[in-house]
Amino acid sequence: MNKDTDKKRIAVLGSTGSIGTQTLEIVRANPELKVTALAAGTNVNLMEAQIREFHPLLACMWSGEAARELALRVADMSVRVVCGMDGLLEIAAMPEADILVTAVVGMIGIRPTIAAIEAKKTIALANKETLVTAGHLIMPLAKERGVLILPVDSEHSAIFQSLQGQPRARVQKILLTASGGPFRGKTKEQLAGMTVEDALKHPNWSMGKKVTIDSATLVNKGLEVMEARWLFDVGLEQIEVLIHPQSILHSAVQFADGSIIGQMGLPDMKLPIQYALFYPDRKPMSGEQADLCRIAQLTFEKPDTETFSGLPMALEAAKAGGTMPTVFNAANERAVSLFLQKKIRFLQIYELIERCMSAHRIVNNPNVNEILEAEAQTYDFIKQLTGDAQL
Repeated sequence: MNKDTDKKRIAVLGSTGSIGTQTLEIVRANPELKVTALAAGTNVNLMEAQIREFHPLLACMWSGEAARELALRVADMSVRVVCGMDGLLEIAAMPEADILVTAVVGMIGIRPTIAAIEAKKTIALANKETLVTAGHLIMPLAKERGVLILPVDSEHSAIFQSLQGQPRARVQKILLTASGGPFRGKTKEQLAGMTVEDALKHPNWSMGKKVTIDSATLVNKGLEVMEARWLFDVGLEQIEVLIHPQSILHSAVQFADGSIIGQMGLPDMKLPIQYALFYPDRKPMSGEQADLCRIAQLTFEKPDTETFSGLPMALEAAKAGGTMPTVFNAANERAVSLFLQKKIRFLQIYELIERCMSAHRIVNNPNVNEILEAEAQTYDFIKQLTGDAQL
């Protein structure tokens, strides 16, 4: 904590994305927070606006060209502009930040997360890929360094909140909820004709395009199972996925005595973000709050794993371990990109993941370089399968 100003200083990786912009909304509403660094991909316009509003010390663009353009635009500001992975690593370890919000999409989040843990920063984790692919490295390192990893995903935040003050040894199972996405109840035959526009119509949540497609395939829930396994140190058999169309119970924990403790609220990502930024405190938050009488009904059902094969494939990858979760994640990432570009059909997302997993030779207990190599090999394999030189 910066004793001079008594503000909690935060650095945000992925500041122009869905989680990043909502994080900055919370900063805007809470003067006890101070932004010291921002990082984004290529959105120079929004980054410039954020710099002028929040006055960070450091700003990073993933693209060198974008960084050069940004530096020219903010030459009148006292901000230093950096770029690429080196820039992300500098932000992650900077002494002027107390908490790192990792809201980047993809495996570029791994190295900065490790750097922040090494620098003993608190991590507000919104980057699934970090734990999906490198949980076996991240969690032991965080424990060794005494670093707190606070989940920002609504489901993992709900589980984290439900565990507060409870004996971890008495956890029977984690109940991980899912809305079911826009295609809940549809058959495989119906999915065959679904378009990008159909898949982006999520019934409850406003998210980035990639996560919204992952919700439609239920791949997102598979990634969350893998993440929960590492975050909460439980076996895969202790995690049960429940379809909960109302998205009010964000997840729950069942204990040895049969008690279920969960966290409820309206589907709003600002709630778990704010909880992570102020943990263990709970600050007031403006906006609509849950009215149980108006909600009236909460329903639950088992997922249709035959139709939505992304979930069972994720569990298969998690059980296989080693580099297989990386292959699952990378294959899905590239397949979703192709679908969003309308180069493949919806069900081909599953087909590409399955083919990549079938072709992969697992490397057990991989280091970061081996994880990134597995990712690159998967991308190359999909390029061969699709013949798309633009990938």
